[in-house]
Amino acid sequence: MSAAGVRLVLSGRVQGVGFRWYVARAARELPVRGWVRNLPDGRVELLMAGEPEAVGQLGEAALRGPYLARVDNVEKSNIPHDIALPKTFEIR
Repeated sequence: MSAAGVRLVLSGRVQGVGFRWYVARAARELPVRGWVRNLPDGRVELLMAGEPEAVGQLGEAALRGPYLARVDNVEKSNIPHDIALPKTFEIR
């Protein structure tokens, strides 16, 4: 299988609820690399790359979010496979 790269921008109740830590914990249990960060407008941005199944699993975890989170909208786009991502998963 070839590696997949995906960018998600999630909006709703996604800041101040442990969302980045939740995603990072889920990512560290999967063979994915990338990062998650808060955006100034209240959304959360997630870049991830890895085997398509693992990327899909992390995307599903992000849609669920932690207990207090609520994801109202997701913008999804593919990212180039050669984009510079960290070798692990980071919170930025």
